Amino acid sequence: MEDKKGEAIVLMDLQKVSSFTDFFVLCSGTSDRMLNALADAAIDQVRETHHLKGRKEGQPDAGWVVVDFGAVVLHLFADEQRHFYNLEELWSEGKVLLRLQ
Repeated sequence: MEDKKGEAIVLMDLQKVSSFTDFFVLCSGTSDRMLNALADAAIDQVRETHHLKGRKEGQPDAGWVVVDFGAVVLHLFADEQRHFYNLEELWSEGKVLLRLQ
């Protein structure tokens, strides 16, 4: 995400608070086009490196795209939607492992 200019990247450890995934990666993008590019790049990289398929949901023009890799769920947001849904606060019992500013 960092290589593709994703912003405010956060890795959250949810292993003790979630039964459906182990980690959330949260990342902001500056445009619809960027959100789509970030999702596609993540899918390609994970497929190439770990031989896993990601399932993409949501529309960039809605401001929130989710890519589900099973143990890791990637959330890509426009700034407005990220602040509105505030997953960092909603899942505050999860431990933030990494925060890139």
